[in-house]
Amino acid sequence: QVQLIESGGGLVHPGGSLRLSCAASGVTFSDFAMGWFRQAPGKEREIVAVISRAGTVREYTSAVKGRFTISRDNAKNTVYLQMNRLKPEDTAVYYCAAADRVVTGQLVTSRERYNYWGQGTQVTVSL
Repeated sequence: QVQLIESGGGLVHPGGSLRLSCAASGVTFSDFAMGWFRQAPGKEREIVAVISRAGTVREYTSAVKGRFTISRDNAKNTVYLQMNRLKPEDTAVYYCAAADRVVTGQLVTSRERYNYWGQGTQVTVSL
């Protein structure tokens, strides 16, 4: 059974940092492209960052480029999202997701293409 479990969310002041983790089990982690998404109240779930199977290719939504970094450790079956210089508009529930049937170097940018999702972790940026 595939499980993705996010952790690391919380309350942080504007300008602060958080590091999210997503631990996978029940899968051969290196076979999956991974992504981080977020959903703010009243809004649709949106893509934040994606990473290829080996971690060599990454892409970010423009709103977080230069502030967030996605990475993965295939030996630990974990994908990370380092979030720096956080802003109130980054407040959302953050989800990690896994997409199978991808080739080396492929990025998956379509939400519908992801097969597995975590339960989400809340990130709140506020004074």
